[in-house]
Amino acid sequence: MRTAINGSRMAAAASMTILLSLLILDGMVSDWGRLSGGMDNLVVFFHQSLWPPDWSVLEPQVYPVCTARAPFEFTCSTAWIGVIETIKIAFVATVFGMVLSLPLSLSAARNLSPKWLSYSSRFVISGFRSLPSLIWAIFFVILIGLGPLAGVLAMTVYTVGYLGKLQYESIEGLNKNPLEAAEAMGLSKMETALSVVIPESANDLISHAIFMFEYNFRSGTIIGIVGAGGIGYYIDLYLRFLQYDKVVAYLIIIFAVVLLIDFVSIYARSFFNDEDDLRRPSWIDVFIPEGLKSGK
Repeated sequence: MRTAINGSRMAAAASMTILLSLLILDGMVSDWGRLSGGMDNLVVFFHQSLWPPDWSVLEPQVYPVCTARAPFEFTCSTAWIGVIETIKIAFVATVFGMVLSLPLSLSAARNLSPKWLSYSSRFVISGFRSLPSLIWAIFFVILIGLGPLAGVLAMTVYTVGYLGKLQYESIEGLNKNPLEAAEAMGLSKMETALSVVIPESANDLISHAIFMFEYNFRSGTIIGIVGAGGIGYYIDLYLRFLQYDKVVAYLIIIFAVVLLIDFVSIYARSFFNDEDDLRRPSWIDVFIPEGLKSGK
């Protein structure tokens, strides 16, 4: 009976929320008639400007002269250079961000630190997270100029804010027994953090870092638009010249790389999963689903 009542309440709350959203949307849109020709415009734009993609972005640049030998000339292309630079920016920013966020997250955890230190640390973490990485990128481009260094600094700052929140929430979710045992043994807060908290939450911390790397790569494709390095620089360049077929080629390449990173992260996370009933996947499991291997 109680379950049925709770279900009815949830359904009523969901319905009211959807209705409220529709009312708010209707108040923001002054002319719904603009949607009538949207699909036709999309079809025309797609066939005239987007498709087929211009895969010349994979061809080596004229200058500087490509020194790579066949079949690796593509490593001199703007697509390859932009993707590799974006991956480098994302990796360095993730490592630096995790190193800086971990002490802050330990200070922000309420089960480890006094209230004044916890809320002060949360204020700093929230401040870093309050602005998106694109705004941080604009800020650092103004400070130090164009280039990947501005991208690294921008994503590092945002990583500290985003990753710090994930970390201190994981730390606060730890079982109380190890912490109480450490307190009974007379361990200091630093000793408790190093010998109990970090080992107990290591799986979550590593999983969050892998997720942050995936996020930073996606974000890195955007911050390049403001001159902070990466493949976004080339996307912005061709957008300015209205060469949308080349932009689509870049977007397809980014999509493929994101999928590859997701597959690799699935495999990497399996090494830090301590559940005995979960089988660690092989590489063939990652790339070929079980249903396809069994012929179903």
